[in-house]
Amino acid sequence: MIKITFLGAGSTVFAKNVLGDCILTPALREAEFALYDIDHTRLKESEMMLNNLNNNYGGQARVITYTDRKLALKNADYIVNAIQVGGYKPSTVIDFAIPKKYGLRQTIGDTIGIGGIFRALRTIPVMLDFARDIEEVAPDAWFLNYTNPMAILTGALLQATDVKTVGLCHSVQVCHNELLEPLGMSTENLQWKIAGINHMAWLLEITRDGKDLYPEIKEKAWQRPTPHDDQVRYEIMKRFGYYVTESSEHNAEYLPYFIKANYPELIEKYNIPLDEYPRRCEQQISEWAQMKDNLINNEELTHERTLEYASYIMEAMETDRPYKIGGNVMNTGLIDNLTENAVVEVPCLIDRNGVNPCHVGKIPEQLAALNRTNINVHQLTLKAALTLKKDYIYQAALLDPHTSAELSIDDIVKLCDDLIEAHAHSMGVCLWGG
Repeated sequence: MIKITFLGAGSTVFAKNVLGDCILTPALREAEFALYDIDHTRLKESEMMLNNLNNNYGGQARVITYTDRKLALKNADYIVNAIQVGGYKPSTVIDFAIPKKYGLRQTIGDTIGIGGIFRALRTIPVMLDFARDIEEVAPDAWFLNYTNPMAILTGALLQATDVKTVGLCHSVQVCHNELLEPLGMSTENLQWKIAGINHMAWLLEITRDGKDLYPEIKEKAWQRPTPHDDQVRYEIMKRFGYYVTESSEHNAEYLPYFIKANYPELIEKYNIPLDEYPRRCEQQISEWAQMKDNLINNEELTHERTLEYASYIMEAMETDRPYKIGGNVMNTGLIDNLTENAVVEVPCLIDRNGVNPCHVGKIPEQLAALNRTNINVHQLTLKAALTLKKDYIYQAALLDPHTSAELSIDDIVKLCDDLIEAHAHSMGVCLWGG
């Protein structure tokens, strides 16, 4: 029996998406779903939901909850990671509230920037604990990481452990639809190529029957009435030539051009939703009571297979029927003009041999240059986590494009110190040296 372990299984909606997909996949529907979460109430709710779903599709899977992480991982074939260390409260609230006192505003705060740096610093130690268990009790398992900051966390496992790891995000597979549908263009019979880094990968090619669609895309994009939700990505495409995979609210804080205290009119011009992630969290919390009843107590619960990569990866490995994904892997010469040993997002072929990344070559230099500004933050944050030296935290923040465009050196260092103190409960601050 295949064993699929889900870490962070209290994320009931996401567990439904990933494990519901497995229930609908013939090669996976007889698997054991090993659910683990430190929140035992949410864990029980996910178990009830999955049992309802499983029963409605033949009841062939086994749903088992664990409060012992090592037992949940033992002999796993696949491990899905969807944890959030520190949760929305207090950790994410801290990541937004303290920078705001310095005049530094964010939209999502989960990838780079001050929010992404500190989310990584509190998550990497937990991920390394996972890895030690996996190396002991499930050394052949594939670790499918969905937790952000994707590139930094995936890099931690790939650099510091022997765990077979790939990072997964759904922005690649929805990118072309998000671009074409608002422009009234068909999404049928497309060929496309994407490469770069997570949340800043590039739609390098998009064609139909061999015809380059970019000229038509750009003509329609520049004529689209404003305001709309994709204005930052359109501006990036206008100035740098290519569309970026992740949303405008994300990319607004990855670059130094859009969120600027001295130019408040840019927020309205580009329709940037400041504090978007806290707002989403509050909305999800308020809506959970009604949603929970529909998921947990619904004996007629159904599911349609989603676009999430996890079940397709497992299916390809189990059946040896190849499947292509956009995966986050170590740059071992895959993108020639990006940093060696950075984590890059590239096409990967999945089969019984595992994850086989494809060589991309050079991407346009202006795109590589933008990627490098984010890779700098990835690498220094990872170095901070692995060495426990605070200087690397400061340097990661000092190199962050948005932070360094807004604050002085002294204020960036003070901000980092304030966040280190505020996150002492989750970062093990007493362990950090100079």
